[in-house]
Amino acid sequence: MKVEALVVQEKDAPFVRETLELDGPGPGEALVRVVATGVCHTDANTQAGDMPLPLPGVLGHEGSGVVEQVGEGVTHVQVGDHVVMAWPYCGQCRNCVRGEHRYCELIGPALVGGRRFMGPQEGTTGYRREDGSELSGHFFGQSSFATHALTYAHTLVEIPDDVPVELAGVLACGITTGAGAILNTARPAPGESVVVFGTGAVGLAAVMAARNTPATKIIAIDLHDSRLEMATRYGATHTINSGQEKAIERILEICDGPADYVLDCTGSVKVIEQAMEAVGMLGTMILIGGAPVDARFSLDHFRTLWGQRVVGTLGGSGTSNELIPALLALYQQGRFPFDELVEFYDFDQIDQALADSKSGKTVKPILRIS
Repeated sequence: MKVEALVVQEKDAPFVRETLELDGPGPGEALVRVVATGVCHTDANTQAGDMPLPLPGVLGHEGSGVVEQVGEGVTHVQVGDHVVMAWPYCGQCRNCVRGEHRYCELIGPALVGGRRFMGPQEGTTGYRREDGSELSGHFFGQSSFATHALTYAHTLVEIPDDVPVELAGVLACGITTGAGAILNTARPAPGESVVVFGTGAVGLAAVMAARNTPATKIIAIDLHDSRLEMATRYGATHTINSGQEKAIERILEICDGPADYVLDCTGSVKVIEQAMEAVGMLGTMILIGGAPVDARFSLDHFRTLWGQRVVGTLGGSGTSNELIPALLALYQQGRFPFDELVEFYDFDQIDQALADSKSGKTVKPILRIS
């Protein structure tokens, strides 16, 4: 079928709207009419060549929409269902069986291989130009910068009828990453402290999630007072402008010592190395932000011996079919107001959406596709 899609031809090339041919769903697949899709820094990083998706290709990985067709053997969803297109996973490897779909052993090709990574059509792409030449698609299992997406049906998460379809797609990645880092990775106990470096969409989602835990100190750190004001509104008990205050000294003062959990949502090596100074004995540093490819950081070996842990998290860990419905339920209860972070843009406003996200004007852009 013919679809409209935003195509990146090569590294650093612009997004160009094109008419493409998209396969119908094969066994285990579903065709989703994309209603809206979030715009994430990962899309910009891939456009810049920092993610290994073969180009030309179709990006977009926070899509939501309506199921239009299903392939052979699909029973999980039906035509007409409103869905979020969540991260792909095989469901059969050791980590998937353990309930850690984000760490599927095939996660590399599943996210950025540009082709189907499993099933009878493994290794093929469903995307072609009108001249018959192939493109990469299946980005994060969806390539949602298009009017339609071809995805694995088992990754789809149904949206409740009273939740706007165009809103829910951002829970496929960024927002869920921040929230899951708190709810799945940190899991703070009563009275513990949480520090969040960087209050973009991911960091603010972490703050919102922390407010739904028994943590009693939630400290947000950023360079922009406007973001820190938002963090206070969404649950931060304390804020620190690291351009005006010595962040580590203030953390130690607020917590009466080091913190229990420190989350880096910046991806800055300099910030990570500084933030480790705020981690106490038996404390945990959680790495979330996307640092440049091949980035390295160093730690004080002796201090780390005192029970400190450094862990990374992908997509909020756990499973989409548990975490996304939970966050939607919290949203419906008024306890996770992620809708206040978003701004909507038209399909052809991708460049403006990316620019506003980079400048900080918009916390979380969403493209309305149809």
